[in-house]
Amino acid sequence: MTPLVSLRNLTKTYQRGPEKIEVLHGIDLDIAEGDFVALMGPSGSGKTTLLNLIGGLDTPSGGEISIEGERIDRMGAGQLANWRSRHVGFVFQFYNLMPMLTAQKNVELPLLLTSLKAAQRKRNARIALQLVGLADRTSHKPNELSGGQQQRVAIARAIVSDPTFLICDEPTGDLDRHSAEEILALLQSLNRDHGKTIIMVTHDPKAAEYASHTVHLDKGELVDAPGLAR
Repeated sequence: MTPLVSLRNLTKTYQRGPEKIEVLHGIDLDIAEGDFVALMGPSGSGKTTLLNLIGGLDTPSGGEISIEGERIDRMGAGQLANWRSRHVGFVFQFYNLMPMLTAQKNVELPLLLTSLKAAQRKRNARIALQLVGLADRTSHKPNELSGGQQQRVAIARAIVSDPTFLICDEPTGDLDRHSAEEILALLQSLNRDHGKTIIMVTHDPKAAEYASHTVHLDKGELVDAPGLAR
């Protein structure tokens, strides 16, 4: 079967003044549909760079990125923006919620880019909030919610448009252990019970235990990725 995500000889180089810094070195990686993969490695190993490339937030210096057989490394900025809106749900460490909007309005934001009517947007947002356990918090603003609840709103926003996969960058990095475990259990449920493919960057070995596979990066190279990399 064709993998959902396929990376071949992927490289990324940044220019800092006269110096070129190669962050990723010839990455080969396959991720199957329905998998939950944790990307781990020390700071500066290239984890977030790799995540951003898979999510279409950045473009590679070389190599190929295929998602569902589509070469996103060949897309221009406008094509990538359109592709992201249809295929990727993003969950970040610091929630990125609009402080003046209610939970429901925050979750509706991605749907404003679609042709859905207001009533359908509202209905979909309520379903997403119910799925993450916040059916009773739809009218609350971010400052009226705990950190864990805010991250649940962010996850609802990420899944409301039914994306192909979720990109999670340190989703529990700003949470206490109890809240972090609740968020990780929620992500695991979305993967196991609803078939969502999830790619998550984390520094936390306990967080990685919730994933199906762990990919280790060091100095821009894959150290090991059993059953995934080659």
